[in-house]
Amino acid sequence: MNRGAGVDAAGESKETGGTDANPGGGTEAGPGEPDSVPPGTDASGLDVVSMLWTFGKCLGSLLPVYLAGYLGLGIGVVVFGLMLYMGWKFVREGKENRLRSAMYFLENEEDVTTGRIFRSKRDLPAWVNFPDVERVEWLNKILQQAWPFVGQYLEKLLVESIAPTIRDSNPHLQTFTFTKVNLGDKALRVIGMKAHTEMDKRQVLLDLYVSYVGDVEINVEIKKYFCKAGVKGIQLHGMLRVILEPLIGDVPLVGAITMFFIQRPRLDINWTGITNLLDIPGLNAFSDTMIMDTISSFLVLPNRLTVPLVADLHVAQLRSPLPRGVVRIHLKEAQNLLSTDTLLGGAIKGKSDPYVILRVGTQTFTSKTVDDNLNPKWNEMYEVIVHEVPGQELELEVFDKDPDQDDFLGRLKMDLGCVKKAQVLDQWMPLKDVEKGRVHLRLEWLSLLSTTSKLEQVLQQNSILSTKISEPPSAAILAVYLDRAQELPMKKGNKDPSPVVLLSVQDTTRESRTCYGTNNPVWEDAFHFFIQNPHTQDLDIQVKDDSRQLSLGSLSLPLGRLLNSQDLTLDQWFQLENSGLASRIYMKAVLRILFLDGVPPKSPLNSSLSVPLPQGGEGVVTEERAPEGTSVDPPPRVPRPEYSSADDSFATEGVLHIHLLEAQNLIAKDNFLKGMVKGKSDPYVVTRAGGVTFRSHVIKENLNPRWSELYEVIMTEVQGQEVEFELFDKDVDADDFLGRLKIGLREIITNQYTDEWFTLSDVKSGQIHLILEWLPRVADPSNLQQVLHTNMLVSYQNKVHPSAAILSVYVDRAHALPLKKNLKEPKAGAELSLGGVVHRTKVCEISTAPVWEEAFTFLVKNPYEDMLLVKLSHSWGLPLGSLVVSMKEVLAGTDLTVDRWFQLDGAGPESQILLRATLRILVPKSTDCSVREGGPEFRTALVADSTTPGESMELQEEPIPVNISSKEESGTSQDLRHRQVSAQSASEQVASPLGQVRLTLYYQSQEKRLLVTVHSCRKLKACSKDGSDPYVSLILLPDKNRLTKRKTAVKKRSLNPDYNDKFEFDMGLEEVQKRRLEVSVKNSVSFMSRERELIGKVLIDLSQVDLVSGVGKWYDLQEEAA
Repeated sequence: MNRGAGVDAAGESKETGGTDANPGGGTEAGPGEPDSVPPGTDASGLDVVSMLWTFGKCLGSLLPVYLAGYLGLGIGVVVFGLMLYMGWKFVREGKENRLRSAMYFLENEEDVTTGRIFRSKRDLPAWVNFPDVERVEWLNKILQQAWPFVGQYLEKLLVESIAPTIRDSNPHLQTFTFTKVNLGDKALRVIGMKAHTEMDKRQVLLDLYVSYVGDVEINVEIKKYFCKAGVKGIQLHGMLRVILEPLIGDVPLVGAITMFFIQRPRLDINWTGITNLLDIPGLNAFSDTMIMDTISSFLVLPNRLTVPLVADLHVAQLRSPLPRGVVRIHLKEAQNLLSTDTLLGGAIKGKSDPYVILRVGTQTFTSKTVDDNLNPKWNEMYEVIVHEVPGQELELEVFDKDPDQDDFLGRLKMDLGCVKKAQVLDQWMPLKDVEKGRVHLRLEWLSLLSTTSKLEQVLQQNSILSTKISEPPSAAILAVYLDRAQELPMKKGNKDPSPVVLLSVQDTTRESRTCYGTNNPVWEDAFHFFIQNPHTQDLDIQVKDDSRQLSLGSLSLPLGRLLNSQDLTLDQWFQLENSGLASRIYMKAVLRILFLDGVPPKSPLNSSLSVPLPQGGEGVVTEERAPEGTSVDPPPRVPRPEYSSADDSFATEGVLHIHLLEAQNLIAKDNFLKGMVKGKSDPYVVTRAGGVTFRSHVIKENLNPRWSELYEVIMTEVQGQEVEFELFDKDVDADDFLGRLKIGLREIITNQYTDEWFTLSDVKSGQIHLILEWLPRVADPSNLQQVLHTNMLVSYQNKVHPSAAILSVYVDRAHALPLKKNLKEPKAGAELSLGGVVHRTKVCEISTAPVWEEAFTFLVKNPYEDMLLVKLSHSWGLPLGSLVVSMKEVLAGTDLTVDRWFQLDGAGPESQILLRATLRILVPKSTDCSVREGGPEFRTALVADSTTPGESMELQEEPIPVNISSKEESGTSQDLRHRQVSAQSASEQVASPLGQVRLTLYYQSQEKRLLVTVHSCRKLKACSKDGSDPYVSLILLPDKNRLTKRKTAVKKRSLNPDYNDKFEFDMGLEEVQKRRLEVSVKNSVSFMSRERELIGKVLIDLSQVDLVSGVGKWYDLQEEAA
């Protein structure tokens, strides 16, 4: 009772006290008043202090007027001071309002966005505008949690490191101190993050959309001059690119972190103290620009901040990498611009005097002004260096030139990544933020080549272009990384110099930063120069003291020296001239040729020259008619051999199958409590054979791992050649060694087929189970169907599909290749590709009849479907013709070989290439086993059921020879012949009107796994006038939860789709034989569509199928049972 009464009394007392303290019912103090009344303080005393404070402010406002009268100043000074004060107050209030709005937005981001307070899309956060930008609230929570500790670190850094440096830099700043360092409660926020996965796989590239609206408060004081200044509130918004590279195979996995802003961020600062003067109109823009220039010198492209995380890292290459490319901008003309010049108060419309400002990063260009023209033509060219794509943008603004303030006529922006993809963009682009107007631009992406093979072509093309524009285009770009110097001469009085370097190419000069008080300076600066002709230009270097009066040395580097160096690069020490005996400078100079990929050069010939182009190609000449007074000598006739000149060593390569099965009794490398508790290992295998390295997947915590992976290697028998296996335990830091094994190739070829356990060497225990098979190469195509079927039945963990054949190609020569458009003979090379593997010949010297005489080898998965593509080009650029060789044609050749001249597509009527292609069927031992297990019936079924869609089933008239006893030979042959006739007649019957689906069913006993391969469908029933969008759905019945449901991809608008999808079901054979496989072929339709969904289905009783031997056949689709 007493305890409850006390609580009530206390509550009543508090309420009454609150009422007495604020009779008006208010809960907050007014402006300029204390927030609360301290205990024991008289409120009437506070009212007197407040009244005196108000009187003092009024008196202070009259003080400037009194001083102006006392000093005899005119009324103009007073008015000017008043205007200055009003302007300062306006700017100040604007900054405070923006800061409050930004803070409110960040604190209520989701509510503001979903409530659609911002009508303009550009005011919304990045994760709303761009679907590939992700929200990272987890990162913001981490930053918010760590922000107080960031503030502690910043305070320690400013007070203990930066303040002493400032005091030592100038005698007037010896009393400089930081009186307050408070980072506030508002942490830096990342409002969106985008990860670029299409870039280099050796780096992680992130775009962070950062926004800092901070209540930071930093105050400084110089006590000697009674000067106080500071900052209270900062806004910073921009996109920060973060690159994590290089990725390394050791902790911390990342070698360094590189950060930079692609575009200048937006900055807004609220000043305090004497720096309040910086908010005066005119000074505020100047101060913010000066600060942004300082930030740009460190963090805006091309400048980068690189933080190395590991030792012995080449930071210079990360801090100043080579540009991505160069964009050549042709500013041609504009149309229908706004008219902003008016007469008689707007009664008479005039015209405009337009000019254009172009920006790419820190590079800015201004065009000439065209007077009195709404459709101006500039025809100017600019070249800009592109450091990052995607990200960097071309900004273009059009203005009307006026004596006072230029009028705005429109703008546009374009991501330069679009130019890189298109190589050339030549189009009209509408201007934004205005009613009308458009600009005609031609943008060309110039790639950086590290060879001089195209230099002469570039110089010739530029000579044509220079006649149309005032300034000649560049043929190359020079990147110079200025590292350091040693033993520079001293100044008079044996004082250390303060060296600075001036680098010049022709009329362009760049200046390094100054290193104060040292004769061994370290600059680490990067510079770029456009080069018009590397043959004639030089790089001039002058090392001077910061006074620019004393020369410390010089160097002249002819760029022709770079042309003769490897990779067009010089990375070395250079001896300085006119300097000390030991004075030298270290720098890296890299030259790159600027080449326009994929676009044939414009012809320098007279327009009267008739150059008809072939229909199949672009940029090549098939006929030439010289203009009058010009003669073109025809290429000399070269006798043509009928067949290729391949020697006996051609097509002798073999194929080795390495089947990595399992290992046992491996060493346990993962120990705990300093070895007191034995763990296990996470083993994987590295296999090396024929110059190729394979790496298996990692098996976690297993000393008896099972991999079941297959590797295929093309090898030539060379004495002493070995196949090497090394086992490792995967760890976070360095992987532990678990043993090795080496087997001679000669031994493998002798045994042909080896299936055994091998003991690992250099370790105490461990064995590895391998199957090594040197595949027989057969020139009999009758084995191909069986090989394809057997390969389809097997499955490996690394998803390798075994090859059915090996193809050897001998590229001999070509004849009558087309000339280039300048009537010069090409430098021809041939590129061969099959199944994702690409080989290139050498590039022959200038000739229309090049001779290569080179051989290449390919693995062929399915000779019935695979094609060999041959492309001829001039120095891997200008196309000269192409050829497609079907493997079916090689199969039909004598001894599975074709050796003849082939007509080139997209070239001249007489352009041909001489090739020899030899195919050999690879017959693994498992193919023979399938014949023995399945018997003659099974092999015949394979031949009948493995035909591709569109081909007729042609069975052999004679029985296929197999290993059967002589007692059964006669009867078996008769039965076999009878079954062949039955199959033949069955194939001639009318197929199901719904179509057919081709399946292969096979059970892997060792893996206890059912494999179902959906190959293709044929002659499906159309579900609409546009055909069908079929896919195949599988399910093992009964299955109440539909856990065994699988389906293929959808093939758009096809009635004969090919899938070749393999599905696996892990269950025992007895369980499989209790199931039925339901295969449904369906049409992919939308929810509201009236089209037929089910095309047909097949129900297969798996107990009636020989799954162990495997079955592959076409199944007729049936209607769904009612």
